[in-house]
Order: sequence, then structure tokens, then C-alpha cells
Amino acid sequence: MTEFLPTGIQLTYLVAACLFILGLKKLGSPATARTGNQWAAVGMLLAIVATLLDRQVLNYEMILVGLLIGSVLGAIAAYKVEMTAMPQMVGLLNGLGGLASALVAVGEFWRLLGTQQAIPFDANLSIISSVFIGGVTFTGSMIAFAKLQGLISGSPITFPLQQPINALLLVSFAVASAYLLVVPDNLPVFLAMVGISLLLGVLFVIPIGGGDMPVVISLLNSLSGVAAAAAGFVVMNNMLIIAGALVGASGLILTEIMCKAMNRSLASVLFGAFGKAGASGGAGGADGGDKNVHSIDVEEGAMMLGYARSVVIVPGYGMAVAQAQHAVRELADGLEKLGVEVKYAIHPVAGRMPGHMNVLLAEANVPYPQLYDMDDINPQLEQTDVALVIGANDVVNPAARHDSASPIYGMPILEVDKAKHTIVIKRGMSAGFAGVDNELFYKDKTMMLFGSARDVVSKLVAEVKQL
Repeated sequence: MTEFLPTGIQLTYLVAACLFILGLKKLGSPATARTGNQWAAVGMLLAIVATLLDRQVLNYEMILVGLLIGSVLGAIAAYKVEMTAMPQMVGLLNGLGGLASALVAVGEFWRLLGTQQAIPFDANLSIISSVFIGGVTFTGSMIAFAKLQGLISGSPITFPLQQPINALLLVSFAVASAYLLVVPDNLPVFLAMVGISLLLGVLFVIPIGGGDMPVVISLLNSLSGVAAAAAGFVVMNNMLIIAGALVGASGLILTEIMCKAMNRSLASVLFGAFGKAGASGGAGGADGGDKNVHSIDVEEGAMMLGYARSVVIVPGYGMAVAQAQHAVRELADGLEKLGVEVKYAIHPVAGRMPGHMNVLLAEANVPYPQLYDMDDINPQLEQTDVALVIGANDVVNPAARHDSASPIYGMPILEVDKAKHTIVIKRGMSAGFAGVDNELFYKDKTMMLFGSARDVVSKLVAEVKQL
């Protein structure tokens, strides 16, 4: 039977790869995302079991200890981490994936070094690639985590000669790589390369502002996949190569989608220090005037919503912070009982990670057919009676259409200013991630409803029930 075991392992890998691909396809729609996640999880289980049956696996005790610790920590995190902290968790997991790949490469280099034989060129090249990508992914993800968690400033952190220093480090790594390919048993050079890769990850993310975190998380996710694929070549595991390639490709596609949604190139995201303090574009646009705002109370807001024929709800990070998604769903249910047509407008980069708003609304059991992408909902906003903006800022700023001095100029937005009336729920008049004022707040058709999203929406629910 043992002679058929390798074939069985490879067939199991093939089934697992198919489940990964089908699961990834289902993740493209909110209606099938949970099923897709389950299919991919089953595929990963099959891949793990097949790998454990491989004759090359020698220490099952250590593997079982690792599985137990990882499973316990993963289960606790899944249940304890709030939805608002999900971007941080994703960033942390990306980093751990990169670290695992880098450690595999370091361990393989150490093993080959101990054999007293020359390290093969192809193995050495795979090790170098895994160390570089894994190291950058690890420390870069840790910095992204720290920015999202508020441990360090979310604003871009820059210093003189930053880009030349980055270029020098890259050249140094390339030179060291070439040397190691010629002299493969030089441990000090290898350790120096590990240090450079870790440093580059830090310098790669610190100049990126909080407004670009959706793009950064997508890119780091892609890099973690590429690092896993490189580690697969190091240990010659087909499943690891396939899974890493899928993650790398899908993450890169998602990164491109995020950049397109912001109308910016990936280079400008990585090197533009977007959101640096001091940005002033879009302060008032063409009609900022004296910048007076029109504020209303909860009772007035409930009457505007309750007597409207159509309402479009625009969720933003403020809704996530306040954990107001369940109250928003209750408000929508109350409006629908009054005969109001309710839709949700989702901007691709609303929140702190791709799909953040979709996940929050799905948690509140919002019907999937009511969720509309930006391109689908924008043509309908001119016929919408009330656009209700809950905690969103830059993604609804009209300055993006006409103010060439604004940092967000050219970014596609949800055109809520074209609705007949706009109600904005916000704690105050603070700027968004981009650090610019929002001229929507000063429009004649805009009504500001100040307060915490959860409290205000809950009060709106109570008022709507009395209509």
C-alpha cells in the first residue's frame, strides 16, 4: 500500500486545489461567501491531512502541539475579535503567513548548511525569494497592524532621503543575493539578507497613510501568498505552491480593484505619502462660501426618512466603530414597513479593508439584493429622496469630482450630493482619512445629524416607529 501513498497524496492535493478554486469563486459574492469559505476550509483540511501522511514528516508530536496551539488561538481570536478590529486581524494573519514562509526558508538553509554539501542553485534561489518576500510581508504587516490598532500614528511617516535609503537597501539585498548564489554557504551574508528584508518591510509601510490601508492589506495579502508559493518551492510541496499562487494572484487582482476605486496607481499609494498631515485640498470646493452647516435633530431626521419614497443608506467606518449595523438594519426594516424603498450603497474602499462594509451588513443579516456597488447605485441617486450617510467621509466628498488641488481628486465617489436630500450622521466635523474637509457637509441639501452612529440610529428607529 505504501507504494501508492505518494499518488494518493498528490490526488488529495488535486482535490484540495479544486476546492480552493471553487471556494475562491464563491467568495466573489456575499450570498455565497460563507459556502466558499467552508469549501476552502475543507480543502485546507485535506491538504494538511495529506501532508501529515507524507513519509517525509518525521515528528508528529511537535506537529500536533503546533496544531493544538494554533487551533486554540485561532478559535479564541475568531470569537473575541470585534468586527471593527477585523482589518487588524487580517493584517496580523498576513504577517504571520509571511513569517512562516521566511522561517521555512531559514530552516531549510540551515539544514542544507549542516549537510556539508554545496547548496543547489535552484534551492538557494527559492530560499532567497522566500526570505525576501516573507520578511517584507511580516514586518510590513506588523506596521499595518500597529497603524490600524492605533499603536503608532496612522499618518504617513517620512524622513529625509527615505526613498534613496530604500533603494540602497534593495540594491544591497540584490548584491548579497548574487554573492550567495556563488558562495552559497556564507551564513553572515544570509543573516544580513534576513535583516535587510525585515527592515524593508518596516520602511515599505510607514510612509503609507491610513486612507490607503485597504490597498496595503490587499497587497500584503498577495505578498503572503507569493511567500507561501516560494516556500513551496523550497520544500518541494505542490499544494503549498498552488495555494500560495492562488492567494498571490487573487490578492494582486484585489489590489488593482482597490487602486482603481481610488483612481490612483499602486506606485502613488506606496510612495505618495497620501493623507500626510497638512493636506488642505477640498476644503470647500467651488461653493464652500462661509461654510455654514445645516443641522437637524433626530425627530426631523425620522420624518424626512419616514415620508420619503426611497432611501439609500451609505455605511462608513464610523458605523463600524459604533457597531451600529444591527440598528441600521432595524431602521431599514422600520422604513420598509412604511412603504419606503431602502437600498445600501457600498464603496469599494469604505472602511479599513476590502469588503469591510459587506461583512458588517452581512453580520446584521441585511438582504444581499439590497447591497449595491458604486457603479450600480450612482445613476439612481438623482431619483433618491434621501441619502443617509452613516460615518462615511472621503468616499462621498464631491471635491473628488472637481477640485484638482484635493488629494482625492479623481477618486470615484458615491454621488450622494445628487440626491434630493442628504442626511449625514457624524460625531463632528473632523476630516476623513485623507485629511481634507468634506464639502458635502456644507451643501444646502445636506443635513447634519451629530452624535454616535449607534445612538443616533437607535433614536431614529424609535421615532420612525411612531410615524
